[in-house]
Amino acid sequence: MSNTSLPAPEATRSAREVFTAISGLVVGMFVAVLSGTVVSTSMPVIIADLGGTQSQYTWVITASLLATAVSTPIWGKLADLVDRKILVQISLILFTAGTVIAGFSTDTNMLIAVRVIQGVGVGGLMSLVMIAVALIISPRERGKYMGVVGGIMALGTIGGPLLGGLLTDVWGWRSNFFVGVPFALVALVLLQFTLHLPKPQRDTKVSIDYFGIVLLAVGVSTLLIWVSMGGNQFDWDSGTSIALAVIAGVAIAAFIAVEFFVKEPIVPMSLFRNRTFTLSVIASIAIGVSMFATSVFLAQYFQLARGATPTESGLMTIPMIIGQMGASIIIGQLVSRFGKWKGWMLTGSALATVGVSLMATLRYDTPFTLVAVYMFVLGAGLGMVMQNLTLIVQNDTDPKQLGAASSNVNFFRTIAGTIGVTIMGSLLSSSVATYVKDGLKGFAPTTPEEVDALQHLGSGDVPKVGELPETVRSIVESAYGHGIADAFILAIPLAVIAIIAIAFIKNKPLSTKNAAEQLREQAEDSVIEVSEAEVGASLSTGTIRVAGGETSSPTTGSVTVLEREDREQGR
Repeated sequence: MSNTSLPAPEATRSAREVFTAISGLVVGMFVAVLSGTVVSTSMPVIIADLGGTQSQYTWVITASLLATAVSTPIWGKLADLVDRKILVQISLILFTAGTVIAGFSTDTNMLIAVRVIQGVGVGGLMSLVMIAVALIISPRERGKYMGVVGGIMALGTIGGPLLGGLLTDVWGWRSNFFVGVPFALVALVLLQFTLHLPKPQRDTKVSIDYFGIVLLAVGVSTLLIWVSMGGNQFDWDSGTSIALAVIAGVAIAAFIAVEFFVKEPIVPMSLFRNRTFTLSVIASIAIGVSMFATSVFLAQYFQLARGATPTESGLMTIPMIIGQMGASIIIGQLVSRFGKWKGWMLTGSALATVGVSLMATLRYDTPFTLVAVYMFVLGAGLGMVMQNLTLIVQNDTDPKQLGAASSNVNFFRTIAGTIGVTIMGSLLSSSVATYVKDGLKGFAPTTPEEVDALQHLGSGDVPKVGELPETVRSIVESAYGHGIADAFILAIPLAVIAIIAIAFIKNKPLSTKNAAEQLREQAEDSVIEVSEAEVGASLSTGTIRVAGGETSSPTTGSVTVLEREDREQGR
């Protein structure tokens, strides 16, 4: 007879222990988000100081983004297979090491290389934090914690550029990379002593989908390179463009085919049979474009359409931060208290649609009071939806696939957001060129400064608005204000799609058991099923052996009578 045993029950955590563990995870998440936004305002200074080209400028951004996007689902799948706490620590260490080395970069090639390491660590933190929270806290209670996580993400996303501008002005651009290191060290200490996660219960040897990892990396990397550089580094109809598109298509198609047959797929296709997961991915993709667009285009709007400095543009985004953080935290609390989520998510998606629609009306001279209202509405909508999408997926997913499901929602959001913002950026570029050309019709330069300004605009480089003559400056600011508004028009139909997708998600009640408890129950059920099967097998042979040591041996054979406690006793 095989020996079967139940996993030891999880020790009940006090509120203080839960808060401390979550604090470590939240600090790690904040560091991950901050790393990608804090350098945005100082990147021109960084590239100029290191002697980099425009192509290398693009690669500094793309390298980290590629590494994050490709590694996110891989980290998530590993969380279903091996020790999650170790994975969180490894990702944090990778991020910290890459960040410190980046701060000592001596040329742009070195910076690009270490940004890849940094991106891999960020990919782990972005997915593993959500998984760890799900293992510790039940869906019913998780809303208020996810709200805090969402608020921290909003602070890092929108506030990062402001912090980066201040640090660059005071201590230089290298401080942008070092600012997150103390937070990362604090998170490591907190996680080591306070985070206790159950290890995956597996009866078979861990199987890693290496072939799928390679195909995913090639497919996604090539796709993002094609989308981000097409029309800029090469023409869309060039041989390079066609080759990249074909490679991306073939690799992604091969990856999907492989995932149907491997033992432990990186992206289990069975997840898409779950309506909640599929619709949440669609909504996440649609909302993600709006989230990425605000972080990218708001800074450009304030600096290029309103002539603000990097620090001033960061201060101007405060209404967006308040809206997103406030809605994320408050709605998270309400979801936990009342257990109702769908109404808030529908309201949030509607607000996001209204917000991007209002953004599409921006002009360079729109009163800032109105701009602040637009930002607040959009931020509140995003705050109500983003973290709750992950929450409802975790609530309606087999805990054995928790890592894959959680990370893939973030994965598709990142990919779609990147592609969407790239397309919006292309539209912005062409719109600005058209509006500048229209604005300069009949304009005759009368001073050397105006001649130099027109020559600079003709080069296609991003202008320094504050240095332009007033006559040319108003034309350029008007062009950028109108062009950025046109870019937001593309996000409106996507926001409507998010409303539709959320409307069709099943309104399933939030569970009161965390993922660790659900996994333990599954293990108990498995043990009981094995025991009952052994009883049935022994009954067919004959001999009866009564638990407790007494044995009766009729001539017909041997039957084992097992005693077990009622699973529900004492619950």
